[in-house]
Amino acid sequence: MKQAIYLVYVALPVILLWGAKFSGKRFNDGFLSLEQTKAIQGFLAICIMLHHIAQKTCASWIQPQTRIVHGLDMFVPIGYLLVSIFLFFNGYGVYKSYHTKENYLDGFIKKRILPVVLALYTTTVIFFIARLLVGEKMDAKQVILYLTSIQLCNPNTWYVIVLPFFYLAFYFSFKFIKKDGLAVLATTAFVVFYMLLGTRIDHNDYWIRGEWWYNCVFLFPVGIIFAKFEDKIIPHLKKHYWVYLVAALLLFYPLYIYSGFICNIFGYYGDNWGAPDTVFRRRVSLLSQVFLTTEFVFTVLLINMKVAFGNKFLKFMGTITLEFYLIHGLYVELFGWQFDGGVPSPHHIKYVLVYVLVVFALGVPSAILLKKLHGFILHKPYTITPHSRKAA
Repeated sequence: MKQAIYLVYVALPVILLWGAKFSGKRFNDGFLSLEQTKAIQGFLAICIMLHHIAQKTCASWIQPQTRIVHGLDMFVPIGYLLVSIFLFFNGYGVYKSYHTKENYLDGFIKKRILPVVLALYTTTVIFFIARLLVGEKMDAKQVILYLTSIQLCNPNTWYVIVLPFFYLAFYFSFKFIKKDGLAVLATTAFVVFYMLLGTRIDHNDYWIRGEWWYNCVFLFPVGIIFAKFEDKIIPHLKKHYWVYLVAALLLFYPLYIYSGFICNIFGYYGDNWGAPDTVFRRRVSLLSQVFLTTEFVFTVLLINMKVAFGNKFLKFMGTITLEFYLIHGLYVELFGWQFDGGVPSPHHIKYVLVYVLVVFALGVPSAILLKKLHGFILHKPYTITPHSRKAA
């Protein structure tokens, strides 16, 4: 039964490739359409679920090590790679929308930022209630820290905390800077400043807890820059497509190994070692992961230029990606060995495949309910029909 978890590696290609269409000698001109990018994000949401379950079942830091059950090992270290694609699409999407939708910045905060903040705090309240029910003891200070999300009540919310700040940087840059190139530069500078700030902060229990808070965020301005110059980039990529694709595929694994080597040698945890050059170590490690995440997203885009991914299931998952991303972790915690923070989980599921299926089976309807709740609050009806956004 323990070996059954390897069926995941059969199911994932089926989910991704079911209904996919290869363009042959032509190109998938809708490879950056909203429908296509949402389908990809729907698939990535499932992979991120597996990443979080892997951290609970087979990560090297699990103690005692007798608890480790192998099977999802490849998902343990790749969470930041998966989120890098989300950030690229976030940056690409806001820039394209700014240039294609009239008066896009009017109501930007309500349309772009408020839904993310709302999703953060609705799931924070849900996790807070769950923590009380599983018996976590809290004083008044801890209650305030959790409910404000200064300390993460939902341990998977770093992405929805930093994203609104990047959106705000984009908003203020493009609202008050008239030259497009300077606005792009200002947004990029903000993200770089955030990354440099992150490398100066030791691992902690609050915001910017560790490297996962900033090691893939550079893809947000990369998405913006790609959108700005796509009229030149895409024809160039098409002209030399096979050269770029082969190079990207051949380069990824060596670059992945190299980044792992750099992080092992320099590391993000110099604060634990008492190293005098901790910030320098973090920045060297960060730079290796910036190269890796950029190359990874580039590879995904190249494949996407030839293969149109999408089926009814992925389209459906694409409509609840944010909610599923935020709520599935509740079930990861409830059915693992212990709830985040150290309280024993109420029910540990021994077999990892069953664990995966239960988390997914409960996470999807919970995400739908959250989506409907958010739509009710924001007066935005829930729909599973994606809109279209063609690449220019």
